Amino acid sequence: MADEEKGPGAGRTEPEEGRRGMTVSEAGRKGGITVRDERGHAFYEEIGKKGGQKVRELIERGKSRS
Repeated sequence: MADEEKGPGAGRTEPEEGRRGMTVSEAGRKGGITVRDERGHAFYEEIGKKGGQKVRELIERGKSRS
């Protein structure tokens, strides 16, 4: 157990020579494009409205606590 790597990155392996891993930014972009292609523009409108409603609720809740 003393030789086992612990903490962040434990168990990670390096990519094969000539290949590199995907950055977080690249992974997010790839995921966003996939969602866009699968669900379309209306999906983003719907989740945007839900997010806006939630923000309004939280603001009102914060005002009532003061």
